[in-house]
Amino acid sequence: MVIGKRVASSLAALSLLFCTAAGASNLNMTQGATEISHEVYGLHMMAFWVCVAIGVVVFGVMFYAIFAFRRSKNPIPAQWHESTTVEIIWTLVPFVILIGMAYPAAGTLIRMYDTRNADMTIKITGIQWRWKYDYLDSGISFVSSLSADSNRARQLDSGIDPNTVPNYLLSVDHDLVVPVGKKVRLLITSNDVIHGWWVPDLAVKRDAIPGFVNEVWFKIDEPGIHRGQCTVLCGRDHGFMPIVVKAVPQDQFDAWVKQQQTKSGGTDVASASPVVATDAATATPAPAPAAAAAPATEVASAAAKPAAAAAEPAKLDHDTLMKNGEKVYQANCQACHQPGGTGMPPTFPALVGSKIATGPVDGHITQILKGKNAMPPFGQLLSDDDVAAVATYERNSWGNKAGDVQPSEVAALRK
Repeated sequence: MVIGKRVASSLAALSLLFCTAAGASNLNMTQGATEISHEVYGLHMMAFWVCVAIGVVVFGVMFYAIFAFRRSKNPIPAQWHESTTVEIIWTLVPFVILIGMAYPAAGTLIRMYDTRNADMTIKITGIQWRWKYDYLDSGISFVSSLSADSNRARQLDSGIDPNTVPNYLLSVDHDLVVPVGKKVRLLITSNDVIHGWWVPDLAVKRDAIPGFVNEVWFKIDEPGIHRGQCTVLCGRDHGFMPIVVKAVPQDQFDAWVKQQQTKSGGTDVASASPVVATDAATATPAPAPAAAAAPATEVASAAAKPAAAAAEPAKLDHDTLMKNGEKVYQANCQACHQPGGTGMPPTFPALVGSKIATGPVDGHITQILKGKNAMPPFGQLLSDDDVAAVATYERNSWGNKAGDVQPSEVAALRK
């Protein structure tokens, strides 16, 4: 009897010690930054303590029976087989425990799937091996990839100690920025294989499945940065597909949205030029008599010609193409083709002196846009300027000398 009590006490002490150690070393589930994540944490801890209690009772009774009714004390065992009372008890008790755990869990699960009355909607597309975010309410779109410092450190024989890289493999070049206190609805899908969008602090984990859209939502209570990663084995760079969600106050979010919209619209020369021509036409002196109407029309049409010419994509100089191309290459290409263009044959061939990088430009551009074998299509990820820049960089680096590529050439092959 004394030994049984000691065993039960030891089990309880070990459970408490484990719980304390788990909290101290971050082995336990995070409480998160949303109301739903707090509920999930509460359910987790309730289930944990129920399991601890069951373990103490079951093992306590088992060890008590082993020592109290051992053969040296009871050489002749009792002869009985059934007990209706015991069977009713061990049927009802688990039933009551399961109902007691299932009821609050079902309520939380229902709330997790309730995406109604969202303040904003973001479409998330998983792409090997990055995330594309489309803010459907504001027209912002960008691709988020592993940050350059983490990408450099993860390379074989990089000579960089990962411990010196902040948030190693959990940092990106473009954060998903959201406002605090707003219900954010997520539409999650994929354009190649199955990925998994998971951020523990938000209690959000949904699979990104090609041809299917999963819905989920979150509302972050306080400003902060929350990190996650892909949870589905989606290919060779599965471990380098992190997620960073940055929650900011509403005024900062509005300023960020305005900045992104200005950045994306600042190069839209075609949309700005016609306004100048129209203003010039309306700023002419008062209409002349009917006989002069025809010349006025000719002037207006003549003024529109420069606007139409301005709609043509501007040619970029070699230095600009190379500088931008290096950035695009580092963010999207060097993980497979390596910083020096040496590749990882046979899956990812070298670009140094390759037929693609030094051959016909149309073939080079088409492969970037549409991909080939293990190389994903970048047509949906990169703009015409970016494709032209990275193609120029690949055609004029590491000893290659194949000439520049202009955005107009890329635009022609997209059609």
